Amino acid sequence: MQVEEIAKNSQMIKSGKNLLGILNDIKRRPEDAANELEIPLNEITDIIEGKKPLTSDLVKKAIKIWPVNERDFYIIQDDCPLGVKMMSADDSKKSSRIMDRAGKPYYEYRDTAMSTVAPFRPEWILELCIVNDNDPLNPNVQWNNGHFMHQFTYFIGDVNFYYRNSDGEKKVAVMNTGDSMYITPFTPHTFTTRKGSKEHGLILALTYGGKLTGDIQQELSGLSVELGSNFALDFSSKESASASLIQYHRSIANLSINELSKRTSISVDDLNSFENTSKIPSFSQIESMANALTINIRDLLPNDKIEEKVIVSHHENGNTWFFPEDTKTYQFRELASTTALPFSKAFEISVLKSENSELDLESGLHQYVYNVGKNPIKLNWEFGNVKHDEIIRPNDSLYLKPFIKHGFSGDGKLLVLRIGGKIAGDSQRELSVVGKKNAQRAISETMQWFDPKGKN
Repeated sequence: MQVEEIAKNSQMIKSGKNLLGILNDIKRRPEDAANELEIPLNEITDIIEGKKPLTSDLVKKAIKIWPVNERDFYIIQDDCPLGVKMMSADDSKKSSRIMDRAGKPYYEYRDTAMSTVAPFRPEWILELCIVNDNDPLNPNVQWNNGHFMHQFTYFIGDVNFYYRNSDGEKKVAVMNTGDSMYITPFTPHTFTTRKGSKEHGLILALTYGGKLTGDIQQELSGLSVELGSNFALDFSSKESASASLIQYHRSIANLSINELSKRTSISVDDLNSFENTSKIPSFSQIESMANALTINIRDLLPNDKIEEKVIVSHHENGNTWFFPEDTKTYQFRELASTTALPFSKAFEISVLKSENSELDLESGLHQYVYNVGKNPIKLNWEFGNVKHDEIIRPNDSLYLKPFIKHGFSGDGKLLVLRIGGKIAGDSQRELSVVGKKNAQRAISETMQWFDPKGKN
């Protein structure tokens, strides 16, 4: 069966199970849905069983009579049914487009591997603007306004990276091959090539959505900008973050300071000092407040440290280690990262074994891979108990789904970025509370919420 046909059949099955989940949520049996949508029962059952596609006309009819959104019916299109999606350097080159700024060519953009199931938006960007100095106020430097996506950047060649710090001051970082950086959303920035470089500088700008994209952004938008903005607490310092978290959880529980004091035996003066940022509670006090508010201790803990909006990492400063320790097949080098995104990991991986058939790598994160070396690398992986392999040539890129067992062989160097997407973190914790036994139904509904024949 062709990959396209596999993907199509998989989509119909997933769409049918998604419809069953929606009917369960709004407490409709298939016969109720058929009656309200004015279609034969066998049409509904065929859709649920993945034998027939869900049409847009049927969806439009459904949203007129049920309290659901149109987008609830449409599932993510899976464009890598074998677990991996690749993009060659030649295909990347075909997507080339020149971006002008201030009337002059400034960047050449090219796409690299992207997937519909992953939040990566990675770009190959050539810096066409050449500067004579490292002055952040250079008038030839054209700035952007920042963007919604988080951004990890890997540098190749002589590139100047310009950014505004937390105080709004323009700064420049002189970057070279192997250096990397991370910037938070909406940080104004730009890049240029330094004069004297043998060729234009190049960056791999790996932008990606965090928890706020997709459904979360839609929910915030539905509330209105004014109301939704209130969810953004003050995390400018540990004191402010601690105070904001206590205030928020006390507010949503409608507990007064006096009532919280009674429940925790913490004085009113201390509670007030926690909320006016003049004092941070001890761990035992946080534990008492969490018990009183019926929440987890972690819900009242601010981030361990407040980091800069921009993190610059130079290649020579990155930690290195071998993995696996017994075979030393790979040497990992740690690249720029931030504690604000604990499920974002960036590495430069040197592949050291020309012959390696072991599937010795696996990660519970989405993975982007780019061959930054000069030699081809072989990728081996397993999906659905079937083994596959592909050659990754220089400047080729690929995406791997989480938990794919894989391995590399050859003599070269790879850039790897791993991110958690929407699942890692709180969503993972919620799924873990639901339990592995029920995870399948949580992911893709398999049965009606009750048995019409009865169940004792």
